[in-house]
Amino acid sequence: MLSSTLLLVAPFTPAIFSGHECSRSNFFGNYGDAGSTFSVLAVSDEACLDFWASSLTSSHITPPLQPGTQLVWFEKASVDVMLQPQDDSALDELLLSLEASTTDSTFRQQDVLAVDNSYAPSPYTLLYRTPTAALVSLEGNKAKVIDTLMPPFWKSRLLPTSPVDYIPVPETAVNHVRDVLNKLKFNPLVASVVNNISLPQIKNDIRFLTGEDPKSKIVSRHSFSTGALTAANWLKERVENTGATCRLAPFLMGFAPNVICRYASIKDTNSTVLISGHYDSRGSFGSTRAPGGDDDGSGTTGVLSIARTIARKGVKFHCNVELAFFAGEEQGLLGSAAYARELRAAGANLTLMIQADMTAYRAPGEPLQLGLPERIGTPEVTELVSKVAAIYSPELKVGYSPACCSDHQSFLEQGFPSTQVFERAGPIADPMYHNSGDLSDREGYDFEQLFAIAKVQFATVLHTAGFEL
Repeated sequence: MLSSTLLLVAPFTPAIFSGHECSRSNFFGNYGDAGSTFSVLAVSDEACLDFWASSLTSSHITPPLQPGTQLVWFEKASVDVMLQPQDDSALDELLLSLEASTTDSTFRQQDVLAVDNSYAPSPYTLLYRTPTAALVSLEGNKAKVIDTLMPPFWKSRLLPTSPVDYIPVPETAVNHVRDVLNKLKFNPLVASVVNNISLPQIKNDIRFLTGEDPKSKIVSRHSFSTGALTAANWLKERVENTGATCRLAPFLMGFAPNVICRYASIKDTNSTVLISGHYDSRGSFGSTRAPGGDDDGSGTTGVLSIARTIARKGVKFHCNVELAFFAGEEQGLLGSAAYARELRAAGANLTLMIQADMTAYRAPGEPLQLGLPERIGTPEVTELVSKVAAIYSPELKVGYSPACCSDHQSFLEQGFPSTQVFERAGPIADPMYHNSGDLSDREGYDFEQLFAIAKVQFATVLHTAGFEL
């Protein structure tokens, strides 16, 4: 299908999806470039092309694609200026390496599950570029593992192989969150529950996921690694032990599965609240080690700590509560996209979704912080999280972050109210971001901040879902 269409890359604006009926069904996703958000859409008929050309102040139309290729978006993450090299030629070097590459030994070093590395080399096609982003088409197998070649502080995201529907969040979907906001006040029972999260247990859990605990034997949690399968089964078993019903949910061949866990409501309702982290990780270029202590062992462990507290305090919910641990985030939110589309197809009544991604790093001299998304998120959900933080974790300084975007984006684009909790009110400051040194036993890894943010995520669930002990 893609080979017979053009692609349009344009600054994200709601007008894209409200002005012409073909827009919502020809959507390939929103992508960033260290400060802006761009939409990628298919152009398959003259009416669509005329609308987009007349409605957008700036856009870029790519040539038709070659059959058998995979679209990949490269983007520079929103990183603090102290971490950025003065001569930023990383994208040029990456494109040159693609131009000259043969079957690369780096791919063979990865402890992969089911990726065929025997393909012949094929050139890439550069479709779009800014100083901090690029859209390319690559041979499919190379695209799957291109994240292992990304320069420091750069990300790659695989685009869907065919367009998906973009579904704006309906006004009615936010009504429950608005009701919670209007009634929000300090609840001593909520405080007693969230303060029961165990900080020592968090420390033990993160060491298992990173492999710092020798009993773990996890070297990497890359989406294709055997270590990711170990982590998935370990998470499933731990949450099942708290009384949830859990399942491993495969979504793409070769990728580790999502782990989806559910606490059924004690009342008759189809309403569901979802919190999540992504358990896959990335390491340094050329290294097979990908411990992911902060990204996203911190968010994953925070969600797990909530599950453990649910069991310890005997929490029963008035609506269904799901805990999800996603894989494929580092390759482009792939696991969460699959689950969000599954829920939309099922007509799920998902009233709130909060993704925890990178919650533990604190730069020297800075206070404990909570960063909320300034670009991608439902404003009412973000406001609710901010107000809950002021009540139950006042030690956190709350602000907005340009760091974008984690698995909540998958749900937002399917019409579900969503937001993210992050470690900083500003760009990424962790020098071990996407690095094999992303361990918990290092300067700047702050368990108190992880704990405080987990309390916020949990308290938001308790207020939104309703509960009893």
